[in-house]
Amino acid sequence: MPRPSGTGAHPDRAAQIGEGFVIHRALPSRQRRMVGAWCFLDHAGPAEFGEGQGLRVGPHPHIGLQTFTWMIEGEVLHRDSLGYEQLISPGQVNLMTAGRGIVHAEDTPNASAGRLHAAQLWIALPDAERHREPAFQNYPNLPVVDAGGFRITVLVGTAFGETSPVPAYSPLVGLDLVATGAGAQSVPLDAGFEYAALTLRGEVEIDGEQLAPGTLMYLGAGRTHLSLRCAGLAQLLIIGGVPFDEEILLWWNFVGRTQAEIEAATHEWNHNGERFGEVRGSTSPRLAAPDMAGLQIKASRGR
Repeated sequence: MPRPSGTGAHPDRAAQIGEGFVIHRALPSRQRRMVGAWCFLDHAGPAEFGEGQGLRVGPHPHIGLQTFTWMIEGEVLHRDSLGYEQLISPGQVNLMTAGRGIVHAEDTPNASAGRLHAAQLWIALPDAERHREPAFQNYPNLPVVDAGGFRITVLVGTAFGETSPVPAYSPLVGLDLVATGAGAQSVPLDAGFEYAALTLRGEVEIDGEQLAPGTLMYLGAGRTHLSLRCAGLAQLLIIGGVPFDEEILLWWNFVGRTQAEIEAATHEWNHNGERFGEVRGSTSPRLAAPDMAGLQIKASRGR
């Protein structure tokens, strides 16, 4: 089939979070700001770390979004200002709804050496939902389908006749596909969604185009299926959703609609933080928001 307009592939880029832990950022990028309501995608690992060198992301705030953590290997301890303390293990999703404001911290649960492989995504909340009360939920049981040599986990939305229990405020889908050997599968898609795929491990051929590890391919909208092939061990994340009609501003850990709103949230966090509450139990230092002096935030839009 002809490739829909606006598609293309690009490598992710290295970034640093917390106390020096290196991750790879696929969204946002110069080539693509959003995919449906998905506005952020970090890929951590797969990586080995030494004693005392795991994930240490100190208390930091969010507004106007949901954080969506998919754990593949290792464990991370989530703590937030609502009082939740949740260990997320492989095969689980943590969904935190920031709404009007929340604070959380993410730490490797002990100081010993280990392994970590995870993806964290942000979902922009639509205007009608972005001031809602904050919330948190862990989802330990997700639907899994074996097809064409791939083990497919339905992270959110509906696919392959299965529906994830993870809720969404915008029409979304998220799939994790793992092959331990050669695989070939046609993935059914919703023509009204736009999609992107990120190679997490190994190489995957998508509609005849070979993607190296750490490559995000924007697939556009209008597709009814996606042809996947791999020759050996490979892992792929597919995200999609209805193109997000609202214009958003994304800066640091905030999603807003106006520059003034982002500036107010930054000032509140750096100077008192009463709006956000506090996280108890994390040993990692509190993160300060960067100075916004003279900065004009660039708007993002799904279409």
